[in-house]
Amino acid sequence: MRELWYPPMELIENSNVKRFMDKYGFKDYRELVKKSVDDIEWFWRVAAEELGVHWFEPYKQILDTSEGVEWAKWFIGGKMNIAYNALDRHAESRERNRVAFIWKGEDGEVKKYTYRDLYVEANRLANALKELGVEKGDRVALLLPMIPETVVSLYAALKIGAIVLPIFTGFGSSAIATRLEHSGAKLLITVDGTYRRGRIIKVKEIADESLSMVKNDIKTIVVNRMGIDFPWVEGRDYSWGEVCKRQSNKCDSLPVDSEHPALLLYTSGTTGRPKGAVISHIGGLLQPSRDIYFNLDLKPEDVFMWITDIGWMMGPWQIIGVQNLCGTHVIFEGAINYPAPDRIWSLIEEFGITHLGGSATVFRMLKGYGDEWIDKHDISTLRMTGNTGEPLDPDTWQWLLEKVGRGVCPVINLTGGTELFGCLVLPLPIMPLKPSTVGLPALGMDVDVFDDDGRPVRGEVGYLVCKKPGPSMTRGFWGEPERYIETYWSRWPGVWYHGDWASIDEDGFWYLHGRADDVIKIAGKRLGPAEVESIIDEVEGVKESACIGVPDEVKGEAIVCFVTLKEGVEPNEELVRRIHERVVHELGKPFAPKDIIIVRDLPRNRAGKIMRRMIRAVMAGQEIGDISIVENPESLREIEEAVKGK
Repeated sequence: MRELWYPPMELIENSNVKRFMDKYGFKDYRELVKKSVDDIEWFWRVAAEELGVHWFEPYKQILDTSEGVEWAKWFIGGKMNIAYNALDRHAESRERNRVAFIWKGEDGEVKKYTYRDLYVEANRLANALKELGVEKGDRVALLLPMIPETVVSLYAALKIGAIVLPIFTGFGSSAIATRLEHSGAKLLITVDGTYRRGRIIKVKEIADESLSMVKNDIKTIVVNRMGIDFPWVEGRDYSWGEVCKRQSNKCDSLPVDSEHPALLLYTSGTTGRPKGAVISHIGGLLQPSRDIYFNLDLKPEDVFMWITDIGWMMGPWQIIGVQNLCGTHVIFEGAINYPAPDRIWSLIEEFGITHLGGSATVFRMLKGYGDEWIDKHDISTLRMTGNTGEPLDPDTWQWLLEKVGRGVCPVINLTGGTELFGCLVLPLPIMPLKPSTVGLPALGMDVDVFDDDGRPVRGEVGYLVCKKPGPSMTRGFWGEPERYIETYWSRWPGVWYHGDWASIDEDGFWYLHGRADDVIKIAGKRLGPAEVESIIDEVEGVKESACIGVPDEVKGEAIVCFVTLKEGVEPNEELVRRIHERVVHELGKPFAPKDIIIVRDLPRNRAGKIMRRMIRAVMAGQEIGDISIVENPESLREIEEAVKGK
């Protein structure tokens, strides 16, 4: 049995979830989880009350599945608005001067927006959007980096009932054009340029190229961030400063139906064309608020930062969830390791950050730079760390717990998805933890692990599923209802098939093992790449690894490992031998790697997630597809050369 870590008693006694348990008479956190999944209508009703949801008109019914569980509707008849809940009600209260968010540019510029500041700016932009013809239900696309105007734009569009479409600025023009055209966007908000590793990225030029590929007529508002010259299209382009300065600073948030779409979140499109997940106002408010309140224990005095981008669901998840709870969040422009590897630790010290989240790849990268970068800074304000996006290996989990969290900060290792705008499984801050665990079912989510025949399994890897609906589940895919059913509801009728591998151990702790389409099947035995990678990453000298399956005449598939090394470590046969022996020792001879290839870097998106699909494509000599989502495309070229050299 893996050794348990126990949270400090002070954390338990002062936690939001403990107070909630006392209020409703729960003595044990597992009892609360069970009640919440057995009676989802009870949980989401009391959660809405606990999270302070303001209704313009009260709801008449909590859940309606009359059209099938796949098309569940929540809080029927209720009128509300995310922007009112996460912004207006705080700006109009005694909390108006509390800092809503802090921004730091790559050039060192800092801006702090109080709830009142943000409210005024969002109102002006909302009025400008209406002046430009944006109406309820229209799609407003945001091609913006993490700058203050990104937060303003999100709330401005939500206030008037428009649907927000965040787009990753690292995408190529064709990927952006696909999203703009498929969504039927009416207006695009973008920026002249932004800093990235000391370089100026001319975002407006990329936007113009994308718009030239789109058939629909799209107006554009341009933020002047860099003061650089760019082509101006008369009649289409509008200056942010010009359109906002003439507007009133008053704009009431429009009461919309709880089911009205708030966000249109496209998946990356790494497996087929992008899918547009439709997130409702009530789901978009409740799910991140629940995660951040109960599981990450946010208090109004806390300062929250998830290493993310507005184009990744964790961006709007942070902005909406933290602000609904009247907390403060931090966003920053640029890369995590520029101008130096201690940028994240510097931000924590500068702004007194209490909650730090990111992806496993990001944390492995930061760990690889060495603890001396942490030791330069006082990060004692931290009281929670979090991970999502991919499985967190035990070694990095332990580093987050002991080095970053000083042994007292829970590692809230969570898993969910874009199509859920939140979590399926994650720990509560008051529970003991085992290394790498994702804890327990999220409150109100009836999750399970199924085998191939749809039977619950324990003690072995299976498919992560959800047997009841949740408020934030996507209301279909934009314009593609059949594809939505086929993707999530066709494998087992009435059951959400999430596409991840998971397991539950003998003590009831849950673990994530990666995407089901990443699984490696050797002689009939399934193996998640994360399991192999966690073993390799513990070998002395190894910084990070990515493992894929390749065809094998005897075993069906065999493992090929791509490995990066720590600074100062040179590739050598002895190191390769030790990696090979370690995998065999831990997993057995049938799982011995077919090949171990040392490379300088692994392809990852800007959220830090390793793109194993692209590595497999290179290995197989197949078309890689759109690489605009890759932060470091040169890594793919190196892998291609390394494979050719074998």
